Amino acid sequence: MGPMTSATLARPLLLAIDLAGESMTPSVGVLVKTVVASLCFALVGILVFGLAFWIITKIVPFSIRKEIEDDQNTSLGIVIGAVIIGLSMIISAAIHG
Repeated sequence: MGPMTSATLARPLLLAIDLAGESMTPSVGVLVKTVVASLCFALVGILVFGLAFWIITKIVPFSIRKEIEDDQNTSLGIVIGAVIIGLSMIISAAIHG
């Protein structure tokens, strides 16, 4: 067996990188399908979030907009912000699976 040079050591590594690179390159069809699926899930998530927020505004016995904007109710703003984050996390987990 001959001397181990850097070229001899690098050859299998370069071959592995080349083979991995070819198998990891998606085709255009797969890429388009992934983008369309992502857009559909985003649309569904936004619709569910909007519906849930609309239901919340109808359930509460006061105007959320009036309380936050006119009366400067910071506490309600924090609570609504927490509800928005919670809904977003739930919808994200449901879509992600």
